[in-house]
Amino acid sequence: MAKRGRAAGRSTGKSTPGVVEVPKGTRPDGPVEGVYYIDTGDCELVPDQDNSNGWLLRINGVMSSHIDLADPLFLDFEYMRWISALVESRWPRQSKPKLRALHLGGGACSLARYFHAAYPDARQVVVELDGKLAGYVRGWFDLPKAPLLRLRVGEAREVTESLTPHTRDLIIRDVFAGSLTPRPLTTREFNEHAKQVLAPGGIYVANSGDAPDLVNAREDAATIAATFEHTVIIADPAMLKGRRYGNMIMAGSDLPFDGDPGLARRLLGGAVPAHIWDDAKVRAFAAGAPVRHDPSGD
Repeated sequence: MAKRGRAAGRSTGKSTPGVVEVPKGTRPDGPVEGVYYIDTGDCELVPDQDNSNGWLLRINGVMSSHIDLADPLFLDFEYMRWISALVESRWPRQSKPKLRALHLGGGACSLARYFHAAYPDARQVVVELDGKLAGYVRGWFDLPKAPLLRLRVGEAREVTESLTPHTRDLIIRDVFAGSLTPRPLTTREFNEHAKQVLAPGGIYVANSGDAPDLVNAREDAATIAATFEHTVIIADPAMLKGRRYGNMIMAGSDLPFDGDPGLARRLLGGAVPAHIWDDAKVRAFAAGAPVRHDPSGD
């Protein structure tokens, strides 16, 4: 579901002709174009045709991530820029916070690299279901070492439920199976686990993908709003009006998001301008949509 943030018409690269074989027990030494078999299918590493330092990662045919090897503060995907803007509004870089972040969904670890560069004292954990992919990403890209950045192989909900309460400032849900997030990561019960893991003032962020009917987005918003006292949604106007497939960024917290005018200006100033909805608009958008729950008996 990821949409790139530069002008339309930019090439995303052609499919590579063959499979790259990596000897068992090793990891690649830097990025090499090609298709790689992973535990959950295959992924394709494609050079960015317009950026000699850029690489695109497709997972099972779906565009997942972009990495600029020379500049970790460059985010090519619009929704990642929206997330970074929201996070920096709560924790300005100049305050040098020791941010504790949990990323549910790994991909190429684009946001984790960004936050390491923006917050050098941050401690981050990236949860990736596919162990082979996690190993490849470590070999392809210049990722910070543990304890600054840990890659934990596991299922996102199980890992979240295992964590000590109040030990994370930021949780980012960016997990997809096809075009949608697996349902166990979208329920009220899961959101309550995430809320428990957050420290006071923490933020839960969800990348919610949907079709123009916005049924999934409304249910996601209703469930997050039922869990958190304060919410926001960030998306471009076409997505908010149900005119295209795409992504909405939803966030919840125990503290208000302030209506920061600097954040609103930053979102409008990107290559794909975005609007931010405050809590009242989020709840109006979600009105009438069902709150998701785990199946009875789980």
